[in-house]
Amino acid sequence: MEAAYVAMCGVFLLCDKEGKEMTVNVLGTEYTIKETNKVDDTNLETCDGYCDTSTKTIVIDTFKDSPGSLGDLEAYKKKVVRHELAHAFLYESGLSCNSWAKDEEVVDWIALQFPKLLTAFEQCGAI
Repeated sequence: MEAAYVAMCGVFLLCDKEGKEMTVNVLGTEYTIKETNKVDDTNLETCDGYCDTSTKTIVIDTFKDSPGSLGDLEAYKKKVVRHELAHAFLYESGLSCNSWAKDEEVVDWIALQFPKLLTAFEQCGAI
C-alpha cells in the first residue's frame, strides 16, 4: 500500500492512497481514522462520526448514502474529524472522566474554533 502524509487540522496523518484510512498520534497513542457509511457501520446511524477509545479508532461517515446533504461536505467532514480528535485528546489526557470533557458542546467548540485559534497563534508567533 502506497502511503502519503496529509496535513489536516495541523496534525500530520498517515493515509492510504485513496485517503480513506489514516493513523495519527494522539499523546503517544496511535489512533486509526477511517471513513465508512451507515450501511457498513450501524454506529453511524445516529451520528456523523465517533471516537472508540477502546479500539483507538475514529470513524467518520462518508455521507455517500445522503448525497446533497451539505454544500461543502469536505469542510464539514474535516470539522467532524477535529471533533472526534478532540474526544481522543481529552480521553488520552485523562480528562474523559470529567463531565465537561464529555460535553458535546465543549468538544464541538474546540472543533469549530481550532482553525481560528491556530491562525491567531501563528499570526502572533505563539506557535
